[in-house]
Amino acid sequence: MNFIKIILTSIGSLMVLFFSTKVIGNKQMSELSMFDYINGITIGSIAAEMATSLDGEFYYPLLAIVMYTIIIWFISYISEKSLKYRRFFTGRSIMLVENGKFYPKNFRTAKIDINDFLVQCRLNGFFNTNDIHSAILEENGKISFLPKAYARPVNTQDLNLAVNDDAARHTVILDGQIMFENLKYTGNNKQWLEKELQKQKVGNIQDVFLAECDADNVLYIYRKTEDAPKNDPFQ
Repeated sequence: MNFIKIILTSIGSLMVLFFSTKVIGNKQMSELSMFDYINGITIGSIAAEMATSLDGEFYYPLLAIVMYTIIIWFISYISEKSLKYRRFFTGRSIMLVENGKFYPKNFRTAKIDINDFLVQCRLNGFFNTNDIHSAILEENGKISFLPKAYARPVNTQDLNLAVNDDAARHTVILDGQIMFENLKYTGNNKQWLEKELQKQKVGNIQDVFLAECDADNVLYIYRKTEDAPKNDPFQ
């Protein structure tokens, strides 16, 4: 009798996990933040307890999964609407290296040992740190690398071409909100930003999904749109 019950509760826990995932949203492991990772482990543990519950009170772990799902969905919703809460729950990217300069303070903040960083460099094909222009620790724990111009896949040095190093673009508008620190870092202010928006016929900052400023002080704007392709191009 217990075997039948375990089979039924296992099927039930899988169904609950399936619907919980649909509500929370699908993410690959490489895209999970620390908060998402911890919640995934917790919900999985509760589902496992539900599947093997023999005392007849399987609805307790079921209620716990439902409550976790609701709370996580709510946190995801407010994080999407507020940059402040998004940074609080998911963190923010940290500049580890910029223009070949290492920032030990940011390494300590990110709790990354220099040896671990060098391992990541080698895994990404950088056996010479001098080839790295910038390195950024992303919210999901991955490190993004921007190689120097001569160290790119098509090596301009081998072609005897003189090129300038590209710097990473700075995000100045994110989901309708001005990133004032980044804007100041680019040497610009809100008045400059508004003029640039007017030049590109953007009347409201809330209409901007993403805006980036490059090293040449050129503003790249990506507007918000409700249009989205419904087809899957890969299936």
